Amino acid sequence: MRFLEFREVLKYKVVFNYNDIRKFAPGFHRRQLINWQKAGYIIKVRQGYYCFAGQEKSKAFLFFLANQLYKPTYVSLSGAMAFYNLIPEAVFSITSTGTLKTTIFDTKFGRFEYRHIKPSLFFGYQIVKQNDITFKIAEPEKMILDYCYLLKPNSIEDFESLRINRDLLNQLLDLKKFNRYLSKYQSPVMNKRSIVFKTYLNA
Repeated sequence: MRFLEFREVLKYKVVFNYNDIRKFAPGFHRRQLINWQKAGYIIKVRQGYYCFAGQEKSKAFLFFLANQLYKPTYVSLSGAMAFYNLIPEAVFSITSTGTLKTTIFDTKFGRFEYRHIKPSLFFGYQIVKQNDITFKIAEPEKMILDYCYLLKPNSIEDFESLRINRDLLNQLLDLKKFNRYLSKYQSPVMNKRSIVFKTYLNA
């Protein structure tokens, strides 16, 4: 198969894997991917995943990539805070939460970190579309709860260290939804952390 034909068939795929290729070319040989990689036509993101050379490294692409490399997951914690413009610093790794074990992938597009949560806590994300790229990202309420659950802040200073734009967070946050999500944890520890967070929010 010629590369131009290959690219035409998969041009709408932001990231593709061997199974995607086999759907339209059952006899396709993996060796061809290695050859196209060496020629600079495609980029290996991680084992089994590729994208076309020249792919724009946009925030939407990185979030989509985070969703695809390890499923099921959604972007949360610092990645979500950056998406909502809540923190001033650039984010050099994309952190997601999901039901699989905690792991890290270092790729040519950056570091992708995944934190484990119980299946019962896999909720509270929205599906966003930007520049024809769709990705899953935590809602502001779930982003904060993921932070409380995974990073265990126990003081106002812990929240202050994030340097979150409190005014903007107050605008984004739906406290009724936050409390509804919090009730699903059924955790006295999470209740205590949420009280600390609300104190910080209104300081």
